Amino acid sequence: MEELELYLDTAKEMMEKAISHTKQELAKIRAGKAMPSMLDVIKVDYYGSLTPLNQVASVTSPDARTLFVKPWEKSMTTAIEKAIMNSDLGLNPQNDGEQIIINIPQLTEERRRDLVKQSKAVTEDGKISIRSARKETNDELKKLQKDGLAEDLVKTAEDKVQDLTNTYNKKLDDLLAHKEQEIMTV
Repeated sequence: MEELELYLDTAKEMMEKAISHTKQELAKIRAGKAMPSMLDVIKVDYYGSLTPLNQVASVTSPDARTLFVKPWEKSMTTAIEKAIMNSDLGLNPQNDGEQIIINIPQLTEERRRDLVKQSKAVTEDGKISIRSARKETNDELKKLQKDGLAEDLVKTAEDKVQDLTNTYNKKLDDLLAHKEQEIMTV
């Protein structure tokens, strides 16, 4: 019995990781509003090592269309500007010597639809991870059954795994619906 709980906990943990990863990936998809988290993916050359931008500068959003990046060391301004330009975010930073100003362009309807498609693909990857966790757990349960565990216990555990799968898929659907609304809101 304890062994079954262990497998269920492992399945739940894998599904939690899938949700967490999907949240991170969805956060990278910009919704047209200037959000400091947009720049979380950027790594800056900080004295020879690639360091996340938020560890060498503060990023603020004074309004819905602008980001300010204020380096903690003035000498890092150029390196940060270069890292932002070289990122695949398509942003044009302006360096005023003190800080970097990034104006976020308005999204077109077509671009919004593309971002929704991208969000759906990210969410589908999360669902694939969840189904994979379900399959691995069910395979382990079948091995236990072959080793002599009662069939009704295995069936009950498989039902619990399916309930977990449904719950986590619903969470992903909710994340997607929220992201879609965020993207499509002008």
